[in-house]
Amino acid sequence: MVGSTLVKHTLGLLAACLVAAEAVAQAPLTLEDAIARGMQYSARLAELEARQAGAAAAEAAAAAATLPILAAQAGYTRTNHVDEFFIAVPGRPPQFVYPDVPNNYRSRLDLQWPIFTAGRADALERAARGEANAAGEDLASARADLKLEITRAYWALVTAREAEQVVARSLASLDAHVNDLRARLDQGLIPPNDVLSAEAQRSRERVLSIESANARAVAEADLRRLIGGGGQTLNLASPIVSCPLPPCGPAGIGAKNPANQDSRSDPRRRGLELRLAAARDREAAIRAGGRPQIFVGGGFDYARPNPRIFPRVDRWDDAWDASVNVSWTLWDGGRRTADAAQADAAARALEARITDFDRQVAFEVEARQLELDSARAAITAADDGVRSAVEARRVVAERYQAGVVTSTEVLDAEVAVLQAELDRTHAVANARLAEARLERALGR
Repeated sequence: MVGSTLVKHTLGLLAACLVAAEAVAQAPLTLEDAIARGMQYSARLAELEARQAGAAAAEAAAAAATLPILAAQAGYTRTNHVDEFFIAVPGRPPQFVYPDVPNNYRSRLDLQWPIFTAGRADALERAARGEANAAGEDLASARADLKLEITRAYWALVTAREAEQVVARSLASLDAHVNDLRARLDQGLIPPNDVLSAEAQRSRERVLSIESANARAVAEADLRRLIGGGGQTLNLASPIVSCPLPPCGPAGIGAKNPANQDSRSDPRRRGLELRLAAARDREAAIRAGGRPQIFVGGGFDYARPNPRIFPRVDRWDDAWDASVNVSWTLWDGGRRTADAAQADAAARALEARITDFDRQVAFEVEARQLELDSARAAITAADDGVRSAVEARRVVAERYQAGVVTSTEVLDAEVAVLQAELDRTHAVANARLAEARLERALGR
């Protein structure tokens, strides 16, 4: 009894977990949720995060270049036997000047410290720091690009599903109309060609329904590519609805002229500026290589035999040394000049790229603002078109029931409603995408 009760409780818990998991999987997916999932799922962001970590490590390495280096060394050398050299003094043991010591052991604690590099090490550290910061701006820019791409894919799927539903409603209405025409044909009230025309129109609607279903499946696969989710159907929470006009969309759009926005807040531009500063620092580091540099060195040796002890003795002895070295490259065949010219050319290329970026952003902001204004106006026109087409269909249907108009006019009215609803769907989706593109152009 106890075992069966435990099994029942276990099965109940498993069933509850499965139901909860299914509920989570089928939870409505908002645009914000899709963006959050895409940020976690993106392999591109993972790559840029790894590159940022690598740039930070390079910065740490450049900073460590100004610190002293302490190294421990050890070695063993076996040499051939040699004739011993000694001095014989009457009445005393032989004095060995160069004994035969084939086993040589050596250990050393070595210190090297660049105390003056004419600014070269500092410039390289600043350049590495600039590259690390630029990698961070690249990551922020990639997040903004991914946000725009997910927004595009999300609204594309919403639009495709809405279009599929519009075509399905139109097809259902045509089915009902065809059934009504067949009943009238059976009663001898209409000629056969009216039924055939309606069936031909219904066939066209079915083709459109197949195409819209395929477009919806492609859009859903595209969104799953960006946010994951395997092969399960995505349950979207945001419908296609018209937003109030004006304003429409995120705060700040429409409140002031976006064309007057400063592009310096854009992470893409900040990344270029940081890379420009890094290029100038690398140029300064190259030029600093032509000035004197001072290094401090020192060490402690413990060897057997110690080569600094004379005469050589087969025993362990210690010794130490300290030095100050000055290095000054007087002529290098033009290598430093060529490297500096290359760094200067790279910096000037970045300056030109920043100028071009500012011009491109100014154009893009203006174009996206015009696109958003046009999309808003298109929504208003599409709403009017849907109302007019629905009212026209109602009037035509009443006149058809009264026998005043033909079935062809009814079909034309149905097609007009379908086209008007599809136009409205695309207009609203275009407005949503225009908002997202304007946000991206503003560097947000």
